[in-house]
Amino acid sequence: MGFSISGGAAIVFAGMFIAFGMFYSATADTQERINDARTSQADGLVEEKNAEVEVVSAAYDTTVDPNELTVEVNNTGATTLSVSDTDLLVNGQYQETEVSRTVDGPNTTPTTATDVWAPGERLTVVVEWPGSDPTPTRVKIVTTTGVGDVETNVVVT
Repeated sequence: MGFSISGGAAIVFAGMFIAFGMFYSATADTQERINDARTSQADGLVEEKNAEVEVVSAAYDTTVDPNELTVEVNNTGATTLSVSDTDLLVNGQYQETEVSRTVDGPNTTPTTATDVWAPGERLTVVVEWPGSDPTPTRVKIVTTTGVGDVETNVVVT
């Protein structure tokens, strides 16, 4: 009779040990994922706070065919931005196709071959604007961090 109690206790103890091991593994993995998500969110907030752009000029050229709208934007923040993740809205409409996107900086030559828009550099976006559409009066640039700027003084030539 003494062995059955000891054997039963050993089986219950082993079962509890295995259950605790499974519980600990599941909770440790979950906690690690939560911490990674919080870190990622904090990094995104820092990037957002350090991002700032300024529309320098917006010019609508009616002397070329097709008409072109040229928007120049400076990266005045401390965050490096992505050229391909930067969106342009004209008169409240998203512009899907551009003629070109060029990045120019104080120590670089203008290039369309980069996706990096570093602090202090200027992004120039050229868009074909059909003459049948209303004259552009408002342009908005929005970056991947959600930070943007609006220009309502579009120069028409």
